[in-house]
Amino acid sequence: MPTLCFPLYSLLFDSCFSFSVRSLHLLFISYQIVSLIRDTREREREREMAAPIEEKDQATEDPRKEGIASSIRVVPHVPKGGIMFQDITPLLLDPKVFKDTVDLFIERYTGKDISAVAGTRCRALRIVVEGIEARGFIFGPPIALAIGAKFIPLRKPRKLPGEVISEEYVLEYGRDCLEMHVGAVQQGEHVLVVDDLIATGGTLCAAINLLERAGAKVVECACVIELRELKGRERLKDTPLYVLVESN
Repeated sequence: MPTLCFPLYSLLFDSCFSFSVRSLHLLFISYQIVSLIRDTREREREREMAAPIEEKDQATEDPRKEGIASSIRVVPHVPKGGIMFQDITPLLLDPKVFKDTVDLFIERYTGKDISAVAGTRCRALRIVVEGIEARGFIFGPPIALAIGAKFIPLRKPRKLPGEVISEEYVLEYGRDCLEMHVGAVQQGEHVLVVDDLIATGGTLCAAINLLERAGAKVVECACVIELRELKGRERLKDTPLYVLVESN
């Protein structure tokens, strides 16, 4: 069996060692490049989410909003004297207008990395079933399905089974409370809050507080109707608000 002389063996060893060092160095550089690309993409994604959702050209108002506005009926002194109740029943009875309402929200939030849509009970509609008054979630679920997000119901006390967290708030005609299932939202999830109407902003503020306590990030609140004179928008502070129709 041939025996390698020491100089040749040393040369081969040095060559193999040098090759291994170069390979490890290239591997390390490749890892750094991949990490840099990944971190850059993460920072870009964070900047996109931190930036407000872009508004379309306000000079060309969407004609669908006119049909939505004309389908809202104002009923005085409901649920008590001095309250001008914004009734969306006519809107729901018109399939085209109902679809236009949902579509406007879907078009705005598709592709915005929203993983959950949280909906409060609808306050501009009353549904009577076998003599029991119930309030349904109307706009949130179809929006959530269309944009590929889950729907989180925010309900009145004792309406949700199991363990819940709650948030009390003040309405324009009294006090109330919202509850949400523990574990419904995960830390860092981006959530859209949907309600039919914003008046004093109490309900939306409670929803935001509830979700943020659970570790979520509320990217925007979306409402069909806004009562501007009650200045509910101001109570939301840094949380953006998008509405389709303003009413008195």
